[in-house]
Amino acid sequence: MTPSPRHSSPDRSPDRPAVGRRAVLGVAAAAASAPALVGLSAPASAAPAGRGRSPRALPGGGDLGPNVIVFDPSTPGIQAKLDEVFKKQESAQFGTGRYALLFKPGTYQGLNAQLGFYTSIAGLGLSPDDTTINGDVTVDAGWFNGNATQNFWRSAENLALVPVNGTNRWAVAQAAPFRRMHVRGGLNLSPDGYGWASGGYIADSRIDGQVGPYSQQQWYTRDSAVGGWLNAVWNMVFSGVEGAPAQSFPNPPYTTIDTTPISREKPFLYLNGTEYRVFLPEKRTNARGVTWGNGTPRGTSLPLSQFYVAKPGVTAAILNEALTQGLQLLLTPGIYHLDQPIQVNRANTVVLGLGYATLIPDNGVTALKVADVDGVRLAGFLIDAGPVNSATLLEVGPQGASADHSANPTTVQDVFIRIGGAGPGKATTSMVINSRHTIVDHTWVWRADHGDGVGWETNRADYGVRVNGDDVLATGLFVEHFNKYDVQWFGQRGRTIFFQNEKAYDAPNQAAIQNGSLKGYAAYKVADSVTTHEGWGLGSYCYYNVDPSIVQHHGFAAPNAPGVKFHNLLVVSLGGNGQYERVINDTGSPTSGTSTVPSTVVSYP
Repeated sequence: MTPSPRHSSPDRSPDRPAVGRRAVLGVAAAAASAPALVGLSAPASAAPAGRGRSPRALPGGGDLGPNVIVFDPSTPGIQAKLDEVFKKQESAQFGTGRYALLFKPGTYQGLNAQLGFYTSIAGLGLSPDDTTINGDVTVDAGWFNGNATQNFWRSAENLALVPVNGTNRWAVAQAAPFRRMHVRGGLNLSPDGYGWASGGYIADSRIDGQVGPYSQQQWYTRDSAVGGWLNAVWNMVFSGVEGAPAQSFPNPPYTTIDTTPISREKPFLYLNGTEYRVFLPEKRTNARGVTWGNGTPRGTSLPLSQFYVAKPGVTAAILNEALTQGLQLLLTPGIYHLDQPIQVNRANTVVLGLGYATLIPDNGVTALKVADVDGVRLAGFLIDAGPVNSATLLEVGPQGASADHSANPTTVQDVFIRIGGAGPGKATTSMVINSRHTIVDHTWVWRADHGDGVGWETNRADYGVRVNGDDVLATGLFVEHFNKYDVQWFGQRGRTIFFQNEKAYDAPNQAAIQNGSLKGYAAYKVADSVTTHEGWGLGSYCYYNVDPSIVQHHGFAAPNAPGVKFHNLLVVSLGGNGQYERVINDTGSPTSGTSTVPSTVVSYP
């Protein structure tokens, strides 16, 4: 097959972007301490490990393993160690290395932490300002000839940066969150040379200076503060962001929502003196701005002794025994093979991964299942489909779940799913949300378009995300390349703020994607039975590189009902490799030719 542009060298000229996979079109548009802690008691459901248990009870706490590297300001050779990890991970897109780089509170001088694949960097304070790097945390694309569209699976969290040259470079693609960061300067989201870029996600962060997306095709920023925003290409979405540009979609394509209806920030590891704890931020409604700005993070905290600290090689049976004992799970960096699902049955359970800990279900099992209980927090790990087809990879709530979780929802944050790429993988439906009020906050669910084990049937995966539960909110939904529907939404009162999608590149012909009388499966399909649903800032792209003559009828499909509303939709044909006839249902202009210009619908109906 013709190489995907994800494999191609971009035209690196900032004023003459090439056309192709995620080609960049358009030029810059309008320019756009000592924290007090509230409520550190553990939830009542999280009883200390071993109390009343047999002597064989699994222990909580313990060391974080060899791939969690902890620094303090007096650690010798910090830069050399950062460089060593980067050298291993810079181009290891489908490798097995996993690393978490953790910095104790204090001030660090003259560092440049370059981040490669499966590498997370984080501060260990309660506030980002507790851990200051006078230097940079850098993601660039030199390994890929200046093309940043494959800079996946890396993260930065809970640090203050004072960039050496005034601006920090963070040229990432999907699955690369920038959370709880304070940049005392500007932030550049493009690679050196302004090559292709396709990201991305910022939350609970303050950028004192200007954010320059430059070549970034799309981006979602939530509950943050920015000193300015330079430009937009196709789809820039903001919710709860102080300093965000005004609503102006489609020219420039800014979707700006004053507040985020419901949010609860991701759990994070921190140090209380010499003791590791995990902070659990509280839920906010109508959220705006950062949670830590006044030095008073709000939420609860658990000691590491209440976590089973898992290491690669542990069995699913042991993980489930730890959960049965009342322990939480901390997954240290590495790869975990599962011969049965991890089963989360207890309210307020935390499953937190470090350094892109990766779960691989063997023999067609589901990697992780959650009961219909309150307040579960899943965060910071990758699920990689195995070679035997799994019916599902992640299930939040059992089929038919109906309990009201509005006061204490389950959150799924920085949980990423991959089918193929690192080797053969298959799954019928990747992520299924059955529990009501679940918040899916930043996910990338990806049927691989490159790597090993990739082909129309080789990494078959018909459905990406299926939402059956009512009152589900998705903030930052990235779902790509599924054989049929990328997103199916059956629950009532669902909401999505920001959606990024590409249809599968590798459809062999028109017949392979035929959906009854319709040409192709919508990227985002709301079931005919739904009476209330709303979405803001949703985009779908096609790049049918095996058969560029394929026609996709529309990117979005939904019932014509008064309570079903969409704002700021777009579809794009990348370089004329396939076309859309409409944007949503039978509405919107068709794409045409090779111009890679979006067709948009500002409001539907």
